[in-house]
Amino acid sequence: MSEAPVIVENHDDGVTVITLNRAHKKNAMSRQAALDVQRAFDEFDRSAQRVAIFTGAGDDAFCAGADLNDKPEFWRCTPTVGFRTEKPVIAAIGGWCIGGGLVFAMMSDLAVASESAIFQYPEARLGFTGGIIASMAGRIPHKFAMEVMMLGRRFNAERAMQMGLVNAVTPRGEHVNGALAIAREIAQAAPLVLAMLKRSVVREVVAQSPAESMARTLAQLTAITESADAKEGPAAFREKRAPVYRGA
Repeated sequence: MSEAPVIVENHDDGVTVITLNRAHKKNAMSRQAALDVQRAFDEFDRSAQRVAIFTGAGDDAFCAGADLNDKPEFWRCTPTVGFRTEKPVIAAIGGWCIGGGLVFAMMSDLAVASESAIFQYPEARLGFTGGIIASMAGRIPHKFAMEVMMLGRRFNAERAMQMGLVNAVTPRGEHVNGALAIAREIAQAAPLVLAMLKRSVVREVVAQSPAESMARTLAQLTAITESADAKEGPAAFREKRAPVYRGA
């Protein structure tokens, strides 16, 4: 595989596969990887592709959380927060799915897990939290969500399916193929209907935690501060001219 932290494959059937390519680190999310995932999903949203699958390289890990030696801004690579698309997003999970990896799975529209998958959200044991995990209580039954968050225990793919966290469990190593089968079926559906349904669910049905709302606001503010217009204003002031804003 390429040494790039993220690999994007656009299939002719309208399915895009975005792979976190850090198997040597159990696909722990680095700062650059988070930026690249965010960019890849933004490009997917602007493209004619219909469905995206997100997965991790190899069979050992989907995403083992943050790379503590190169901490990411995890909100950037979180569905509906750092990137927003009305197209379906499917998580294909094999091996470790820890911390921020579990948040990604939770925030995806659908999820397929290999029987090798191991889930855990250990932050209550570690003494810190980003808070977005609280949104789990709006996505799976309340008692299951509290079990995941408060106990911090590891659980397998079968348990994740009982909780409603994943849609299907495949044999080891077949999670991407399982996700592709679902994605190709969805890609044949009416895009406007899919977009309307997802928009309604995300905006009006699923409860979001205060941390999720805060992260969405941060994403919107960051888009402004990183824009060309944000550079144009100060440049025009220094050059004593009227600014020319382009809305980008």
